[in-house]
Amino acid sequence: MGSRECLSASLEIYSKPSHEGYRNAIELPVGNNVVPLRSDTIRERTRLRLFQFSLRDQASNWLEHLSAGSITTWEDLTTRFLAQFFPPGRTAKLHNDIMIFQQHHGESFSEA
Repeated sequence: MGSRECLSASLEIYSKPSHEGYRNAIELPVGNNVVPLRSDTIRERTRLRLFQFSLRDQASNWLEHLSAGSITTWEDLTTRFLAQFFPPGRTAKLHNDIMIFQQHHGESFSEA
């Protein structure tokens, strides 16, 4: 097999991400074969499909242990993820820390 064929085979393999290790917590919406998919539907399906690859450690474990088919929309996924890892109290504290940030006279930005 030449380098061009090898590259083509590799791209084909990587263009079809494996969902092994996940219990299919994310269930992609079933498209209607009669009506063409809208761009926002394609965007949502892409986000749902790729999200698992952005996770590691606790977040990856969290997704892996969700019930099969428990997430069907991007909104559901983001709501559940933020509730798990960024509860309102933590978010409010971080927001407050950012709002009251001050750099003192003679202090470098990295020191502040």
